[in-house]
Amino acid sequence: MPAFTTNQWVILALVLVLGWFLGLFTLSGGRKWKKGFELERFARIAADAEVDRLSTRLAELEGERDRRIALEKERDDHVARAAAANERIAQLESRRTAIDPDTAGTVAAAASGRRDDLSRIFGVGRGGEMRLNELGIHRYAEICTLSARDEAELEGRMGIAPGTIADERWREQAEMLRQGFTDEHARRFA
Repeated sequence: MPAFTTNQWVILALVLVLGWFLGLFTLSGGRKWKKGFELERFARIAADAEVDRLSTRLAELEGERDRRIALEKERDDHVARAAAANERIAQLESRRTAIDPDTAGTVAAAASGRRDDLSRIFGVGRGGEMRLNELGIHRYAEICTLSARDEAELEGRMGIAPGTIADERWREQAEMLRQGFTDEHARRFA
């Protein structure tokens, strides 16, 4: 081993201590930078995940909006066609004479007791009953068996707004009256 003087040993010790302090000083700043970098990286990953989630949700909502727009357009087309059909049916019905074979059948059914009091159905009334009788409907059972298509046709022939029969629940009322639940009918629909 080479021989060192005391001054050289002191200088060597000072250089080592100085290097050690310099290392500690630079190391602490590096840890702060590394910790900040990691926090920024995690925040970026979270933000990217949130952007992906929101983009997916946006695509779902746009698809739902397009589907609803298409349904509204289809509904508007159906309403327009139904209104035109109802207008045409009402026009044709207005040309009919007041007394015809249907009316004679209505009077005969009333006289023989082969008809029900359809005016008891909420929303029909005496005028509606006469109109139903003219159209060949005399019994509660006939109203109970109406299909949705028959309802729409009947509404057009009677000149009432589309959906009135369903809204006023004529079929449910006719079934209650047919079964003899007049008190229950009066309580629920009067």
